[in-house]
Amino acid sequence: MSWYLRFKDVVRRALGSPPEASPPVPTGEEATSSLSLIPGVLKLRVGVISTVGNYREHNEDNFYVPGRKSVRYDAPPDASGEMETSTLDPTNLFLVADGMGGQQAGEQASLMAIQIIPKGLGRRLSPGESDEKAIQKAVRESVAEANHEILGLSATGSEFSSMGTTVVLALFRNDRVYVAGIGDSRAYRLRRGRLEQLTEDHSLADALGKAGTITPAEVPNHKFKNVLYLYLGSKDARGGPEEVRCLDVRPEDRFLMASDGLTGVVGDDELARVLGTCPDPQHAARQLKELALANQSKDNITCLVIHVVGADRGAESSAGLRP
Repeated sequence: MSWYLRFKDVVRRALGSPPEASPPVPTGEEATSSLSLIPGVLKLRVGVISTVGNYREHNEDNFYVPGRKSVRYDAPPDASGEMETSTLDPTNLFLVADGMGGQQAGEQASLMAIQIIPKGLGRRLSPGESDEKAIQKAVRESVAEANHEILGLSATGSEFSSMGTTVVLALFRNDRVYVAGIGDSRAYRLRRGRLEQLTEDHSLADALGKAGTITPAEVPNHKFKNVLYLYLGSKDARGGPEEVRCLDVRPEDRFLMASDGLTGVVGDDELARVLGTCPDPQHAARQLKELALANQSKDNITCLVIHVVGADRGAESSAGLRP
């Protein structure tokens, strides 16, 4: 019997229901089918932190976490961005955006992204929608809508003429998560000690690396690493993200969404160490921020950490915890 079926039987016994008979062991391709978590059992524990960092005057990053106000409301320039860990249901959207542009255009672009995309998904998806293609289509269209609005504002005057923003999102739907990114903000998943980058960076250096013009080892420190060819506010992003990945979600999975103020200076080994050893997501976000500051990050820093846990454990763990 798989770990999932054993887990399901434990839950059924705790609820006073008899255990289900084990289904036949699948063979061939059926044996690789994904697990199906029990509604009401899976929970997400979330921590997030955003700071202006060591060198910038303004925080052009922003984030979207259900039930929390954005950076623009919760984090004045001298604030630490600290918040409490929260426990959420498994159907939720999370966003990180890193704004670009002169004056305060970057701040406006990232704010527009985290405002428009959730509203767009809310219009396009019913709460019970589970069709993979329909959800992927809704994600693309919602991101494309944000791109259209940012492009429109950038054409209104010189104040916003160079505005743009990266965006990375994770949309959880019970036992699935849909991940997409435009720009160089990233999403990662840590599973059983293995860290996987779920999104691609859309920089000129990465494009040269994919084309074989430069070696993979040259990409991180290349002079074009911070020059983006795809971002919200660019005509090439009119169709939304190039890829919307659909992944299974398991208990003990840990996700990180971050701007390049973190990932540009903290290596994957350190990211995996903090995600794997810190039991509280808010504490993990804080530790990652401190690592970025210690490594002399020259950008704003935003870290959003998500732990996938059982509902009972999530409720118990969040009680009394403070950052």
